[in-house]
This record gives sequence, C-alpha cells and structure tokens, in this order.
Amino acid sequence: MVDYLRFYDTRQHHKPHVHVKYNEDEAVVALDGELLSGELPVKQRRILDGWMALHEEEAYAAWNLAVQGKQFEKIVAAM
Repeated sequence: MVDYLRFYDTRQHHKPHVHVKYNEDEAVVALDGELLSGELPVKQRRILDGWMALHEEEAYAAWNLAVQGKQFEKIVAAM
C-alpha cells in the first residue's frame, strides 16, 4: 500500500487528506478518517486508519507544508 500527499492539493478535496493506492484500488482519505473518494479493501483501510492514528500530528504537519508547496519529511512507519 502506498500513501502520499500532493503539493498544493486543495482544489478537489479541501480537507487534509492522503491519496492511497493498493493494487488496482485507489482512494482519497481525510486525515480524520473520512473516505473522500474511491475505495480500499477492508484490511488495507484498517491498516491505513491505524497508521493515521499513530502519525496524526506528523500527517497534519506534512499536509500544512504540502499545500503551501513546501518540502516535508517523509513519515516512516515503524513496524
């Protein structure tokens, strides 16, 4: 599963969010957990929800920088 932020990405989805790809599935999920578009298998959605809960502060900080076009640190998931 790959999740990422896009620079200046506020046109379609105004809430802080990540773009997620898993095989042929793609989704846009708000950092508060709301599914904004697309779909993911249940297992991958649970993994994403857990990751977002663990990295909430880092994700919001990265989002705030990304929408300004500024570089941000990669959020590394410790397994």
